[in-house]
Amino acid sequence: MKNLLTDIAGVRVGHSDDAQLASGVTAILFDRPAVASVDIRGGGPGTRESALLDPVNTVDAIHGLALAGGSAFGLEAGGGVQAWLAEQGRGYQIGNAVIPIVPGAILFDLLNGGDKNWGRFPPYRDLGYAAAAAASDDFKLGSVGAGLGATTVNFKGGLGSASAITPSGVRVAALAAVNAVGSVTIGDGPHFWAAPFEVGSEFGGHGMPDKMKPEMLAMHIKGGPAATSIENTTLAVVVTDAILTKAQAKRLAMMAQTGFARAIYPVHAPLDGDIVFAAATGEKPIDPLIGLTELGMLAGNVITRAIARGVYEATALPFTGALPAFRDRH
Repeated sequence: MKNLLTDIAGVRVGHSDDAQLASGVTAILFDRPAVASVDIRGGGPGTRESALLDPVNTVDAIHGLALAGGSAFGLEAGGGVQAWLAEQGRGYQIGNAVIPIVPGAILFDLLNGGDKNWGRFPPYRDLGYAAAAAASDDFKLGSVGAGLGATTVNFKGGLGSASAITPSGVRVAALAAVNAVGSVTIGDGPHFWAAPFEVGSEFGGHGMPDKMKPEMLAMHIKGGPAATSIENTTLAVVVTDAILTKAQAKRLAMMAQTGFARAIYPVHAPLDGDIVFAAATGEKPIDPLIGLTELGMLAGNVITRAIARGVYEATALPFTGALPAFRDRH
């Protein structure tokens, strides 16, 4: 296992980004349609096709996902991913029509120093198409794709991933684009909130501080206590090779949200658009109670780790006043 979302067989990830724009797109593609649902906890979400993923609605499987910067402009990225899939003949066949189902979500990166004066047409549809065309079973982390323009309150944000396997051999993996209003580290020090869940030294091996001090628990967010702008969001995808129903995928997404609370402080704020997509490729049966509980537990763990890795692997943007990267300081 490579500690990536693509440790789930049949899942591919591709990035496309623009250094001058300081924004980009990450596409997640499924070789076969995957049962999927979603859980949204942030107060400022921006989504595409999220209503379709409600378990009460008819379509139960998707062909891809699109994560993008650009705030609401970035929702066009899903159309680019959809166009690429349609060219490959991948999608629901209805008569002569092929309709790929590509939900998505966006984060706010419009004020990070990049040139957002794109004129009449935002670039995100083309970036989405290029990300889908680049999808493979290996991909980079950090300041790439949807994570290129991402930030947190104190360090550059980015794109992270992590994976795990149950004792019975069921795999679960996560990908996160980290653009939180809060902090992924305890203050400005080297310690990640996610440290108790770290595997090896995947985000530096710094552990927890010897003692938690009151100032470490103070609110520290973009814009300070008087923050008014919606400039944030962490986007996450969790995928398993288990056989799940759409309702079980919803439960998996809900349980996976615990990973946000372990990795980001504060989280799920009115200024965030935090979201978890959950998908299942349907290879391995699990017990619907104990098995799903175990899977949800690990889903929370891999999201915790993916969020920390996104910040740990990031590199700073080359603009005056840009936030430092974690490894610039530690």
